[in-house]
Amino acid sequence: MGLFGFLFGNKADKIKSFQDKGAIVLDVRSKAEYDSGAIPGSKHIPLQQIQAKATEIKQWNKPIITCCASGMRSGSAAAILRSQGVEAMNGGGWQSLYNKL
Repeated sequence: MGLFGFLFGNKADKIKSFQDKGAIVLDVRSKAEYDSGAIPGSKHIPLQQIQAKATEIKQWNKPIITCCASGMRSGSAAAILRSQGVEAMNGGGWQSLYNKL
C-alpha cells in the first residue's frame, strides 16, 4: 500500500463498503453531460442543486457515492452532503467509478 493508500485508504475498498450498504450513485454533472452517458441506475442532481435537495437526499437513508466528469464537482457534492449528515463519498469521474462498480 502506497503512502496515499495508507493515508486515505483504498478507494475501491471504500466503494465496495458503500455498495455493501446499498449505496446510491449520485451523478452531479449537468443534464446535458448526464444525458450523454451515465452509470445505469444512477440518480442525477446537478451540483448547483445539491444544497437545496440535501434534505430529500438524506431521506433516501442510504450512503451516497457522488460522481461527475473528473471528480472535482463530486468532491464538492460529497462535502456538502457530509455537512448535512449524509454518509457520502467522492466516487470521482463517472467512467472511472463505473469500472470499479
